[in-house]
Amino acid sequence: MFARIVVGTLALCLAALIAAGAAALMLLPVFPPEIPLAPDAKSASFDRKLAARGETLAMLGACASCHTREGGAPYAGGRALATPFGTIYSSNITPDVDKGIGGWTLAAFTRAMREGVSRDGTHLYPAFPYDHFARVTDEDVAAIYAYFMRSVDPAADAPPVTNLGFPFNIRQGLALWKAMYLPKPMQNDPAKDAEWNRGAYLAEGLGHCGACHTPRNLLGAVKTGQDAYGGALVNGWYAPALNKASPAPVPWTTKALVNYLMDGWDAQHGIAGGSMTAVVNALRDQNEDDVFAIAAYVMSLQGGQRPQSQQEARERDAKAFADKAEAGEPAGLAQDAQMQAGARVFAARCAECHKPGGRSAPLALGAAAHLPDPINVVRATMEGIKPPQGSLGRSMTAFGQQLSDAEIAAVTRYVRARFSAQPAWSDVDGAVARARGRQ
Repeated sequence: MFARIVVGTLALCLAALIAAGAAALMLLPVFPPEIPLAPDAKSASFDRKLAARGETLAMLGACASCHTREGGAPYAGGRALATPFGTIYSSNITPDVDKGIGGWTLAAFTRAMREGVSRDGTHLYPAFPYDHFARVTDEDVAAIYAYFMRSVDPAADAPPVTNLGFPFNIRQGLALWKAMYLPKPMQNDPAKDAEWNRGAYLAEGLGHCGACHTPRNLLGAVKTGQDAYGGALVNGWYAPALNKASPAPVPWTTKALVNYLMDGWDAQHGIAGGSMTAVVNALRDQNEDDVFAIAAYVMSLQGGQRPQSQQEARERDAKAFADKAEAGEPAGLAQDAQMQAGARVFAARCAECHKPGGRSAPLALGAAAHLPDPINVVRATMEGIKPPQGSLGRSMTAFGQQLSDAEIAAVTRYVRARFSAQPAWSDVDGAVARARGRQ
């Protein structure tokens, strides 16, 4: 229902915007020209060192996470990306001439990255985050192009065709969207040090962190100002806030964030799951200086690293709460029949691993139980956790086939009540239905 309301509202908004901006549209590249194919682009000579640098940049951008479907060839596209406007399928960006970008010139590749226009002049949907890639330098774009052309194996896969409903199928309207939302190139902040500026460039540009961690407006653009990095529901998972609204019970530190980004695990924050797993796997073998730079920038969004005394006090408080929660449920839960239904599921399925002194981080320290949406707890219970490559010894069993919807909802409510001090979630049954694909 919510999706239908959003789509209807968006349709009205788009119609009004298009009418109001008709004059402006006449001045915009509504029908960008086609850039001719260069059939020999793949066979052109590309410097090995440039291509290697491009591979590093592609990893920092986690390009494979969207452009590789499960079981598919690397970068061959076909991954389904759920949006309020409908499902969008990622494209084949291997150097195959017929199905991929093997015949694309650097100019065509740059235009797609920076302006969101395909080689044939088709406007691309901003599920491809060109509203972030517009900040990437020409030199970095050229290196990424060299990597795809020289080092990636061609794949002749043809991804499903994206076919959104009216009015979103009229791609010319994206010219106005771009006029409103495409950012200007990044400029260094002279008041910040080199590490912060590097982190800002990577997070805001290639890393496109805000594409997942920032809520979007009715037209699908990431919000700015105080809403930036405020957390959002993306592709079936909730990406937590990275700003001062971070739900982490123990405040992040630069070191903890680097651990999490490179290994997918930190003892005081738990394990990466969902879409974040692919990002961690892409960052695992990258230069630590770049990851530390990203961490420094993210820490600045949270107000900077706290003084040691404050950090230690918060850690003590969070650990005390976690110890109490692990020791036993609050007395009030024993009188609640619904909570006891969840307690029985927890005891049978969860307690063996989520026990004091276990290998997993206490549930009270991980973000999932503290988020404004229950979907991460629901999906982790249903699908399990496939560990990032840096944390192969840590995983979680999938219980989706063993537990009923009512049992998953019950244990989700119980986890919230026992392991967080937040109000009860309001639509757990709806979250279970969404995770099952029924909404």
